[in-house]
Amino acid sequence: MSTPSAKHPLSRQEIAHLAHLARLAVTEEELDLFAGQLSVVLDAVARVGEAPTDDVPPTTHAVPMTNVMRPDATRPSLPRDVVLAGAPAAEDGRIRVPRILGEEA
Repeated sequence: MSTPSAKHPLSRQEIAHLAHLARLAVTEEELDLFAGQLSVVLDAVARVGEAPTDDVPPTTHAVPMTNVMRPDATRPSLPRDVVLAGAPAAEDGRIRVPRILGEEA
């Protein structure tokens, strides 16, 4: 795939390929619309990449962050009977949920 710019926008074929990769169904009219829009976005990103940032240290956050964590302590929980009484279905002392993904029991 070529590097798009305002002078060389993305082709309809490239937009169709990107739509296919993203599993998007697009019409013929949308191919033209998206080609122009995506080229504008990519031009804007390229301009940001041209900013002089050699003297800017890499950061993950703009402000210093401190993790605030509580101590990991064991606490009593609800009795099993109370929890199971609030469940839509229970079986063998556990909450019964529908089987998923066709898994065998």
